[in-house]
Amino acid sequence: MHKSIISAVLAAALLAAPVMAQQRSDIRLQDNVPDRYIVVQGDTLWSIAGKFLKDPWRWPEMWKLNQDEIKNPHWIYPGDIILLDRSGPGLALKMGDTVRLSPRARSEDVRSDHVPSIPPRVIEPFLTRPLVVELDGLNNAPRIIAAQADRVYLGSGDVAYVSGIKDAKPDSLWQIYRPGKALIDPESRKTLGYEAVFLGDSKVTKAGDPATIEIFGAQQEIGKGDRLVAAGPLVLNSYLPHAPQAFVQGRIIASRGGMRETGPQDVVTLNKGRNDGLEPGHVLALLRLGRTVQEKTGNPKWFRADKVETTKLPDERYGLVFVFRTFDRVSYALVMSASRTVQINDVVTTP
Repeated sequence: MHKSIISAVLAAALLAAPVMAQQRSDIRLQDNVPDRYIVVQGDTLWSIAGKFLKDPWRWPEMWKLNQDEIKNPHWIYPGDIILLDRSGPGLALKMGDTVRLSPRARSEDVRSDHVPSIPPRVIEPFLTRPLVVELDGLNNAPRIIAAQADRVYLGSGDVAYVSGIKDAKPDSLWQIYRPGKALIDPESRKTLGYEAVFLGDSKVTKAGDPATIEIFGAQQEIGKGDRLVAAGPLVLNSYLPHAPQAFVQGRIIASRGGMRETGPQDVVTLNKGRNDGLEPGHVLALLRLGRTVQEKTGNPKWFRADKVETTKLPDERYGLVFVFRTFDRVSYALVMSASRTVQINDVVTTP
């Protein structure tokens, strides 16, 4: 039984330093780079690359990845060993008793314990739910019109009646939502969409118009007028980190839970989306814009009034975000690193 799948993408990614030196001299190794690293459960491609690179998101550049043809890296697994050859220097991947010094592709089913690009547990809820809706996106969605026993509020185990899904099959799964806070562009002041507030899950117990549903996994009170969206499968993509090809600059407009401040391993909403050229896998830099300060100058003995000089302090780059889901006008990004708290209205831009 083979221990691992190694592709040209991954073997180069982790990491071919001679290629780095020849092709991208601005990519730097860590100061205390290890001689070897054993992959463990919970690692990600980003975190493993961070053992060796100061800019771990840039590992695909070292193999001149053709992003039009290769979208996803293949996998490595816990127990694999990354070796640093200081005479080269270079890195190799050891699988069992075999050391592979060059890229090689093999065909094999992907095991369930493969190493993902970024932490899946953090972003899974943002992949299975349509957490952003267009201005009228839920207007025509199926809706709850009544509750069994004429109850006002519903929770797990309760039964309700829904209009608009007469062709739904018994036991089909539906998620329940209501429109939430408007997502406002801080620059144009236009409404980009609305947060979709997830209320719970349900399954159809009897088809018809109205159809009968049973609610389970309720997270908030559910009531008449709340909307249903068909539940889709969970799809965990193999994200390939890369910078946008064109210059992009946007703002953070929301964070999970509505907090004004957040940090690494949390999800933020950006005011840029597919229409602005963003795609899953894009890495953006976090910027805190320098504030403007005023200072009085001059000698009051010689001037009737002090002169006021205005100075803009420099913008400060302090972290990175990783875009993992895009909509037309907004996107979700995971904060990968930040040397200070991440705040609403902070800038994201091409790194």
